[in-house]
Amino acid sequence: MFVSAAMLAIKMGQTQSLRRFGSLGALVVALACLCLPVSAAHAQAWSLSTAQRQAYLEYYAPIVFKRANANDNRHGYDWITNFNFDQDGNFSNNKLNWKNIPQYINASRLGPSAYDRWRIRPTLYTSLIEFMDGGKNLVLIYHIYHALDKNAAGNYQLHDWERVEMLIRNVVGSPGSGEQVAYAVVTQHKRNVVRNQGSADLNFMQTSTGKHLMIWQAEWSDKLLAAHGQELRFVTDPYSVVMAQTQAKVDVNNDSGTKNVHYVFVPQGSAGAVSAFGAQAISYATADQLASRYDNGTTVTWPSAKRVTYELQDLADILTTHWQYGGYQTHWLTTEYRDFLLESSIVNESGQAEVSTGLQRFYAKTRDIENQDDREGYPVKKWFVGTYELNSSASDSGGGGSSAFHDNAWASTVVDSRGQTRASASGYYGSPYAYWWQHDYFVHSGYVDSTDGVETGFWLPAQWYLASNGGFDGRWVQLFDD
Repeated sequence: MFVSAAMLAIKMGQTQSLRRFGSLGALVVALACLCLPVSAAHAQAWSLSTAQRQAYLEYYAPIVFKRANANDNRHGYDWITNFNFDQDGNFSNNKLNWKNIPQYINASRLGPSAYDRWRIRPTLYTSLIEFMDGGKNLVLIYHIYHALDKNAAGNYQLHDWERVEMLIRNVVGSPGSGEQVAYAVVTQHKRNVVRNQGSADLNFMQTSTGKHLMIWQAEWSDKLLAAHGQELRFVTDPYSVVMAQTQAKVDVNNDSGTKNVHYVFVPQGSAGAVSAFGAQAISYATADQLASRYDNGTTVTWPSAKRVTYELQDLADILTTHWQYGGYQTHWLTTEYRDFLLESSIVNESGQAEVSTGLQRFYAKTRDIENQDDREGYPVKKWFVGTYELNSSASDSGGGGSSAFHDNAWASTVVDSRGQTRASASGYYGSPYAYWWQHDYFVHSGYVDSTDGVETGFWLPAQWYLASNGGFDGRWVQLFDD
């Protein structure tokens, strides 16, 4: 493996972190980082094609059953959308403009208007992480984008960050060839709730074109001690049971009673799922008919639930907007940032580099034109590097968002289940407290460890991401056409 002069300088400049090994030890470690042996787990290394990676993300894309809060002229508030729905290339005014979505819908009844250039395009932002470990494994990440929500304190917020994650094991080729979902994780505000293979809470809609995890999502608005603010839950009944009912309701994990459903969001890449629900894309022409106008407490029948398609795009599309040389000033503030040491460029769909290698800074604090929100973007999300803490249960009383494991990982002061720290796994001994290596990623076992600051699982080792080792780090690659 050849390493650039910049990378070599960083590697060799880390000897201060290795004083306990002595000068010879530092040299040995630095050289070892350049030529780490391929592990036994990589002995049968092979790679998926771009088309197969896209196919896996489409095949397992979730079905999102969503409750709405759409009365009092707030129709459309609960739609999933994309970062550039208003076509102005500016994320800082998304919340402000999204408050006009009812006007967009109303205007669509009458014909051309100032809103007809908008492109709502419900979107889940995705990545696929592919690695060898006793066989081929995939981590699939789906971030459900909303331009507005409201927290329990009643404050409007810009960007919502709920995501679905799955670990797929025993991959042998194209999806549907016998692989298994080891576990799934959903975001409930700051909690990361997990369900393992075989759990009664892990239910899928199986079609000829996909195996879609069934998720319920709360409405945009605030509530105290109840599901709210776009949070996610697992649907705890099989698809056949759900759809056999007259009323559009589902049971969810860690909550008594059924939850109303006013929307069903379906992946457009799964023809079987689209056909089963009769789902349609939102356009200026279809907006009025696809908008729910029901209060969250109103129960409707399944025929009255709106069925809407969504598309997949890439986390990497948005990462470039955070970059210090990528025009971040329009979207993000400098008050929070992360430094990543990039060994691989961020590349677009045609393979052209959009962010160069080397130590790069990404600004992450939300710029909100209304100055109501100060949340953060992808580069600082714990799930982006896998350092979230797993929870067995959702909770309406808050909590569960501990950063102890994330902090320990950043400091490289805790070992994984294989005895490795973040730094020893990657070989970048100067990274603690300084930067994330681009390909740092912690793979969870799927089981909850109640010890504070500790999670079961392992860091992916150095060179895991190379095609020669059967790896692919899709967090930094744009797979889907814009």
